[in-house]
Amino acid sequence: MWGKILGFIFGFMFGKIFGAIFGLYLGHMFDKSLKKDFDKAGGFSNLFKGDDVNERQALFFSSCFAVMGHIAKSNGRISEVHIKAATLFMDEMGLQGEERREAQHAFQSGKENDFSLKETVQDFKERFAKRYDLLQLFLEIQIQMAFSDGVLAEQEKLLLQEVSKQLGVSRAHFAFVLKRYQAEFSFRQQQQRYKQQQGQSSSYREGSGHHVPPNNNINRTQALALLGLNDSATAREIKLAYRKLMAQHHPDKLVSQGLPKHMMELAVKKSQDIQAAYEYLKKSA
Repeated sequence: MWGKILGFIFGFMFGKIFGAIFGLYLGHMFDKSLKKDFDKAGGFSNLFKGDDVNERQALFFSSCFAVMGHIAKSNGRISEVHIKAATLFMDEMGLQGEERREAQHAFQSGKENDFSLKETVQDFKERFAKRYDLLQLFLEIQIQMAFSDGVLAEQEKLLLQEVSKQLGVSRAHFAFVLKRYQAEFSFRQQQQRYKQQQGQSSSYREGSGHHVPPNNNINRTQALALLGLNDSATAREIKLAYRKLMAQHHPDKLVSQGLPKHMMELAVKKSQDIQAAYEYLKKSA
């Protein structure tokens, strides 16, 4: 609005009627560009940092655990692996007392027969419209739950596709996110084995004087897959993919958009994995 007004005034001052028309056009283009940037930044939501953010964080928290519970029961019953995964997730978030009970209650609600996955995810999407990074992180968390036992059952995949659909994520992008998480899952397993080997190596050195070198099995293909790329990726494509993923998973930005602070550790870990894969690719270039 102000772009049009100022454009008209200054245009008229310097070019009379024709200048005013041209100034009005430039002002319109300025207003349009400004609105686009404003919406992308979250609109007026950034002016209200209190209860609105807290409400969004509470919704993300409850919806996340409810859908996790629903996916965990997709095969008719919740396995011990899924229970352990949910418990570990709560431990990593540092949930205790009332907050932990709320998470457990939400997880339990997702297991109920009358739980509506479609309605829950639609409400979530409506509240977090245009916050695409949070929508994707929500999907990644559900994939993490489904993949907690290292196997993605057919029923779990169908539910994840439904979640993806309700979030407005295309089939192609869902396949991309799923493939990238599988690489991330493998990478974390390799890291765990690497740490165990380091511990064993230390034990050998202390106990017998023999050195057993640790074996880090990450390779270029796996590092590229973690960044969502294939073996033909160029150095420029690697850098662009790295920057995009780091921006998507930046903890402080996600928290300001509505990610519960307890879940910040999840974003931190994902950022660390992305950073580690990128550093490996730089060194192996």
